[in-house]
Amino acid sequence: MPEIGGSETYDRLKEINSDIEVLLSSGYSINGPAKEILAQGCNGFIQKPFSMKDLSQKLREILDKKQVH
Repeated sequence: MPEIGGSETYDRLKEINSDIEVLLSSGYSINGPAKEILAQGCNGFIQKPFSMKDLSQKLREILDKKQVH
């Protein structure tokens, strides 16, 4: 992203709403910066490019986990 990175974006979102659910999407490997963001508490990761079916499944996983807690 041109202005701020994913980690800072995640931090800002959590400052606004600590209960927000976040699905990280990146064209980079999960072993790069995405791993750090996931370690901060991000709810999931989806690799670009992805299909609508893949996106729907990831969102469902996140929402289902939230209902269990």
